[in-house]
Amino acid sequence: MTTEQPHADALDDFNELIRHEQEFAGRRSGREIDPDARRTRRRRRLWVTAVVLVLMLAGGGGYSGWALTAPLAEPVAATQVPEVAAPPAADIALPPEGASAIAISGAADYLGTEDGSIWATTGTEEPRPMASITKLITALVVLDAYPLADATDPGPTLTFDRADHALYDKYYVMGATIAAMPIGSSMSLHDALATMLIPSACNYAEAVAGWAFGSQGAFLRAARDWLAVNGLTQTTIVEPTGIDPRNTSTPGDMIALGRIAAAHPAVAEIAATRGLSLPGPGWMNNTNSLLGQSGITGLKTGTLDPGGSNLLYTARLDVGIGAPLDIVGVLLGASSRAAVNHSVPTLLESIAGGFTEVTVARRGQQVGSFSTPWGGAARIVLGEEASLLVWSDTPILTTMQTSTPTTWEDGEVIGSATWTAGPHTVTVPVEFDGAITPPTSWWRLTNPGELG
Repeated sequence: MTTEQPHADALDDFNELIRHEQEFAGRRSGREIDPDARRTRRRRRLWVTAVVLVLMLAGGGGYSGWALTAPLAEPVAATQVPEVAAPPAADIALPPEGASAIAISGAADYLGTEDGSIWATTGTEEPRPMASITKLITALVVLDAYPLADATDPGPTLTFDRADHALYDKYYVMGATIAAMPIGSSMSLHDALATMLIPSACNYAEAVAGWAFGSQGAFLRAARDWLAVNGLTQTTIVEPTGIDPRNTSTPGDMIALGRIAAAHPAVAEIAATRGLSLPGPGWMNNTNSLLGQSGITGLKTGTLDPGGSNLLYTARLDVGIGAPLDIVGVLLGASSRAAVNHSVPTLLESIAGGFTEVTVARRGQQVGSFSTPWGGAARIVLGEEASLLVWSDTPILTTMQTSTPTTWEDGEVIGSATWTAGPHTVTVPVEFDGAITPPTSWWRLTNPGELG
């Protein structure tokens, strides 16, 4: 915009007024002034001010015309990036005893590990007794030889003879878990495996292994081949039930076994069953009493005395990132079943608790302001509320861009603010809030140095 130049005489008078005021201030600070002299000088200042104002206001093309129409400087913006502190670090409650490992899929971008890789361990990687987790291997070896079409396929039929019935007494004397097996009774392979896995019946494990391979020796050869093919090189099996402490494995091999078992439809379905009633064995409760707690979906318990209490487990944790996390974990050598039943849910809940929904923006939150020399002011605010799901103490990074308003109207979007934590980013608009009040005519006339 073009404006008229100030009238020279008006400016000269204005400057003379300023000079007189400065001289008067200097004299006043240097010595005591007589009251009559003070009144005389006050009248003189008022007379000079009136003259200057007349000169300033005289003629539309003079100083007043320029001052009242001269362009103003843009309001000055001051912004502050709305930084957000990271939440506290997650307190992961790893089991305090035995040896454990846990692998997590579905949160690689948060946890910084590959999907399915072992995320955390405790204890050593030395082989420990598997106990009845052995029965998972027995089931998978048998199903390798006699595959089921799906989780509901009954498969071939087994008929139990006197030798099979004798296994009931054999394992009863040993103090092992057993289930009824009447002479001449029949059962599908699916149901026989369920009786082996759900209540952990040792007599069924040996009977099914013998039925599938003709002898225990043939079963063991097939089992060792199966372990080798599946890369479970740190796992040893000498019989199908787990009652022998020489059936050993490591936490790493157990995680691999858990993945295989969880991927087998029939085994996964059986392992997730809390209870089952079948002719012959009757009602059977799953030895894994944690099913349904803390997202736990399987797989197999195992206890030996001495040797400790074990659990190979799967879980699905909904932590708010869309799809649930798929987890495979193991605890070997805990002091008791009660210790297992405390440690595993506590670990899973601590993982879920490590994901925190952090509010990063509130609608109307001030992030800056505009100000003018004549006292006008308006706010710069966030236009929306937003939050981010953050893992543990992952840093939350903030950026903000703003520009000069074009309309200077309340609610005008003048930029954006963005927050990033781990794999996710959220952006909200930045808005002009309020109104810049124009300066008064008096301010324009008395502040020529602020005009363009």
